[in-house]
Amino acid sequence: MKQNIVVIPTFNEIENIEDILRAVMNLETPIDVLVVDDNSPDGTSEKVLQIAEEFPNRIFLKKRLKKNGLGTAYVAGFKWALKHNYQYIFEMDADFSHNPNDLIKLLEVCYNGGDVAIGSRYVKGVNVVNWPLSRVLLSYFASVYVRFITGMHIMDTTAGFICYHRSVLEQINLDKIKFVGYAFQIEMKYRAFSRNFKLVEVPIIFTDRTKGKSKMSGSIIKEAVFGVLQLRLKKLFNKL
Repeated sequence: MKQNIVVIPTFNEIENIEDILRAVMNLETPIDVLVVDDNSPDGTSEKVLQIAEEFPNRIFLKKRLKKNGLGTAYVAGFKWALKHNYQYIFEMDADFSHNPNDLIKLLEVCYNGGDVAIGSRYVKGVNVVNWPLSRVLLSYFASVYVRFITGMHIMDTTAGFICYHRSVLEQINLDKIKFVGYAFQIEMKYRAFSRNFKLVEVPIIFTDRTKGKSKMSGSIIKEAVFGVLQLRLKKLFNKL
């Protein structure tokens, strides 16, 4: 069985993709990369294939026909990683808001008994760089709201920097995952929590992107707000 892989979804990340791939390849602990690209018109996938030639059997590309949401990109990547027999499967942004060096911290938690290791911005204060105060408050209080509705004891419920043991992804039933934005991150954690997997938060420093465009939108926020209520109702009626 193969050991470690990080799934990185992309859409128009030509400014970041080479640097993020090389950063992961340079880690002391080997971690492969699967880029799930939504047919970026800026040449992201072509750059991935170019760098992959330097690292045979370490960098892979799954190219989709259109932009179809973050959640569906991760689900596609998770299924690919399970099919290719990886033991530890990460998710991470392409824009360096997540430090690739912190992948090792998450992996160590899973090596030591954690089922889901969460790179957390809020488990030790507020560790966010380059975000306006309004966005920090939105993110922080979104997690307060999620904890209140779901009962999860997780400070950063919308975190998108995570390591899963493969058993978690196998038992969650990825075909039932409904949401695509922030709500996707909440749904994954809640489904793992509801199945009594061990979720562990690891403090990280989150640094907002300096290159490329954010994909945040009002519809993503709305999905998260109402999606949490839907998840809780499903749990109450044993339909989660």
